[in-house]
Amino acid sequence: MNSNGESHFDVIIIGGGATGAGTARDCAMRGLKVLLVERHDFASGATGRNHGLLHSGARYAVTDHESAEECIKENMILRRIASHCVEENDGLFITLPEDDLAYQAKFVEACTAAGINAEVIDPALARSLEPSVNPELIGAVRVPDGSIDPFRLTTANIVDAKLHGAEVLTMHEITGFVIENGRMKGVKLLDHRTKRTKTIYSSITVNAGGIWGHNIAQLAGVTVNMFPAKGALLVFGHRVNNMIINRCRKPANADILVPGDLICVIGTTSSRIPFDECDNMHVTREEVDLLLSEGEKLAPSLRNTRILRAYAGVRPLVASDSDPSGRSISRGIVLLDHETRDGLAGFITITGGKLMTYRLMAEWCTDLVCRKLNSDRKCQTAEIALPGSRKEESQARKYYDIHGSAQGPKYSLDGVPQPSRDASATAVTSASQAETADKSAEWRHGSINAEINATDADSRALVCECEEVSVAEVEYAISNLHIDNLVNLRRRTRVGMGTCQGELCACRAAGQLAKAGRCARSAQDDLEKFLQERWKGMYPVAWGHTLSEAQFTSWIYEGVYGLPVIENK
Repeated sequence: MNSNGESHFDVIIIGGGATGAGTARDCAMRGLKVLLVERHDFASGATGRNHGLLHSGARYAVTDHESAEECIKENMILRRIASHCVEENDGLFITLPEDDLAYQAKFVEACTAAGINAEVIDPALARSLEPSVNPELIGAVRVPDGSIDPFRLTTANIVDAKLHGAEVLTMHEITGFVIENGRMKGVKLLDHRTKRTKTIYSSITVNAGGIWGHNIAQLAGVTVNMFPAKGALLVFGHRVNNMIINRCRKPANADILVPGDLICVIGTTSSRIPFDECDNMHVTREEVDLLLSEGEKLAPSLRNTRILRAYAGVRPLVASDSDPSGRSISRGIVLLDHETRDGLAGFITITGGKLMTYRLMAEWCTDLVCRKLNSDRKCQTAEIALPGSRKEESQARKYYDIHGSAQGPKYSLDGVPQPSRDASATAVTSASQAETADKSAEWRHGSINAEINATDADSRALVCECEEVSVAEVEYAISNLHIDNLVNLRRRTRVGMGTCQGELCACRAAGQLAKAGRCARSAQDDLEKFLQERWKGMYPVAWGHTLSEAQFTSWIYEGVYGLPVIENK
């Protein structure tokens, strides 16, 4: 408590993405009194709007050696501490006839220098390992890439931060700061639920707002020049590949195809946008055409694969006036001590980096916080597993008991060919629907699944058939994972992220939220907002089956419930 009787924290962290969540976890594990503040929901910014690539660092090896080294080290750490968030499926960097094969040798040399295992393999072996790859490739390099679920990763960090005593506020936006005599002493917040304001005090305040850190810093009277580089991506309706496929060239548009869960994602583009567009990005038809034309060069079957949706994120890059696209800007970590830089004590900004290096960013930031608070507690986040991964067997391995590829043989984590099965199937042949839903929940939540109380037929009933999300899993998420609307629920459980994009599950999920009394809006308003958000992603790719699905959803919700869900806003 301070002299006015207000709550006082050692550190307030602004931003609920992976970096903010990781910093809250690290600070709490070191015994600090922590408050994490997020204006919307966890992973609602760049963290939840990337392609989910567990970077080996190979992509940056030639152009950004420091970032490449950071990536491979953090790659290996995340495989240990976040196994339930990771698929260890390896990656291929392929050279096509239109590419310069001489670049491959330069690429391998740079990878080796950064500590990345890059193995040149015969193109025939590459085609055997990954049947979906462009058969015209003339070169291939195998690297330790993988897939990672950013929503699970962020949630696990939030859960662990709370287990270590951290407090968390979502739907609270920073409106200003308490600054006295050149020192930041607290934050002013607007509660979006109640529309009330409050002031909370702390010894240190950390700006982990990603691209929005630019605006947060301005509120404190300091400048952090950010470069808002928009990246557009496409989600396809099933996995055409099991290994990550990359182009072996300098980073460019649409040169990574990443499998995850039952889908795959092609990305990304890169273009500078105004700051006022960061909160409401739209994918253009031109970006869709570019992603498709370039994506087909990685895996030709994409041209005949249904697209579920398009989405975009903004990279938190530090500005460079010499690069209009942001491609050449380093993905390195930027840690700013505003006391030494700007004369404002008690204020720190952590930015730059990427999802792969969130833990390292958090470690650097927490080290600085501890030095300022005269604490000598050491970081343990690289050794102690996250909730969900705290048992010997890797949860990633269980994925291959449930799902497979629709394109030829699948491969286990050891590279041994396994029997094929259709990735669109929603249940193992010998298992009941309830058993399969339980396995899907275990895949999403890892060892925490033991806490999900699916003990009877009602609790095992499916809310979402596409993603096999049960009533019990929804109830667990509502009770434990900071959920008060359908979009939050989607990020925690994948409700509405499957083939029908919420067509059949949205109303059931809204009913579960209303039953629990956790919906911030009326059930009808929440349904409308959720479905409109789904439609926003479908609109740029609304042809064929995707358009038919959207039209059917419109008939159901407009015709039966009277909701205006199909609008182009």
